[in-house]
Amino acid sequence: MAAMKPKAILFDLDDTLWPIAPVIAEAEVTLHAWLAAHAPKVAAAWSIEALRAHRAELAAAQPELLIDLGKLRRASLQAAFAAAGEAAGHVDGAMAHFFAARNAVTPYDDVLPGLLKLRQHVQLGTISNGNADLEVIGLAHHFEVSLAAAHFGAAKPDPGIFRAACQALGVAPHDAVYVGDDLALDVAGAQGAGLRAVWMNRHGAALPPGAPQPDAICATLDELLAWLEQQLAE
Repeated sequence: MAAMKPKAILFDLDDTLWPIAPVIAEAEVTLHAWLAAHAPKVAAAWSIEALRAHRAELAAAQPELLIDLGKLRRASLQAAFAAAGEAAGHVDGAMAHFFAARNAVTPYDDVLPGLLKLRQHVQLGTISNGNADLEVIGLAHHFEVSLAAAHFGAAKPDPGIFRAACQALGVAPHDAVYVGDDLALDVAGAQGAGLRAVWMNRHGAALPPGAPQPDAICATLDELLAWLEQQLAE
């Protein structure tokens, strides 16, 4: 059976539309500096690495927290404040500071022009397991639907979040394409929900043996647009 012409494209956010690792690293540095100024007992007792390790331990013990990474970070900070004997009232300020730094992302150069071109052909949306704020970042107006795992109550690769996004856009899963950098969460997850999946492979990595087979592999939104135009022309 021939593939249906795409009516919607849904995007992952972190490491698909912008690099995230350096942003999170910088956000954690600035958070620790904020803690040193406002909650010095915590900063003295917990290094950045210790806080990171504690979050990992907490996630392993309570995997349900992985649905909401902000909730996980808050729970870890609350435990650190309690262990250091610091007043918990500053946790809200610490989280606000972190989120501001976490959303200071810089989209890849192809993203803004690419989204403008793609919007001329199909509906656009996003699905993310992270806690990026598209309003703060300034990209929200490009997308008709944006679903976050923390608000939906399930995370990729759960098929429910993909199907819910399609339903919100008014398209069937087989009429939608999901674009993301993670072969398990994005490619296998989307295909398992009935969507086609494009692997956004910005760094030219080889497809690992036994990995899910994407419907297409693109390095930029320009390549994605070329693929989409080919699909629409067939």
